Amino acid sequence: MRKFAISDIHGCRLTFEALISKIGLTPDDELYLLGDYIDRGPDSKGVIDFIWHLQDSGYPVYCLRGNHEEMLIDLCNGLPSFYGRGDYHLLDSFGVTHGKNIPTKYLEWMDQLDYYFEVDGYILVHAGLNFNIPDPLSDQHAMLWLRNWRADIDRTWLNGRIVVHGHTPVKTEAIELYLQVADTTPDIFIDNGCAFTHIDGLGKLCALELTELKLTFQEFIG
Repeated sequence: MRKFAISDIHGCRLTFEALISKIGLTPDDELYLLGDYIDRGPDSKGVIDFIWHLQDSGYPVYCLRGNHEEMLIDLCNGLPSFYGRGDYHLLDSFGVTHGKNIPTKYLEWMDQLDYYFEVDGYILVHAGLNFNIPDPLSDQHAMLWLRNWRADIDRTWLNGRIVVHGHTPVKTEAIELYLQVADTTPDIFIDNGCAFTHIDGLGKLCALELTELKLTFQEFIG
């Protein structure tokens, strides 16, 4: 059994499908998705539909929420947000003009997503952990939004575990470097900014195989 982590698909359905094909995912593997399925890319609806297709076909796929799912949930619950009506790429993919008009089954799915997983010595989370409190796993806001927390890592609290996350897009070379130094700084970024094709070093979707610590990258497919 192999175990893969992928984060920040951001509506890039074709790229996601190509990456799944490239890693040769089988129903004997496990796939962990770390949030931000929607916005920015052209087919947010298609990303979720493909996740459901994999699950319905017997693939063990486990999904976390990201801050973009949280923003949409807040919008639909009438909470204050800078999100407006929702990302226009997201709305176009559903054929609606406001996030509230997205079919209920998609919103309900987003609203039941977990904030973190613990898997074989890894803590999988969308954004990061707040190490300035006694229990970093109790701060759900940090798990969705936190940046620049690497200097605060508490290795004693982690007790040998490694944090794997997305949320902050980093260049391909940086992802490879974070992987190389995970023994000393247990924090691996896997967001390669799939939708940011205009920025050098970004524009790819990244899969991390957790057992062998092997990276696979897929260039954006429009």
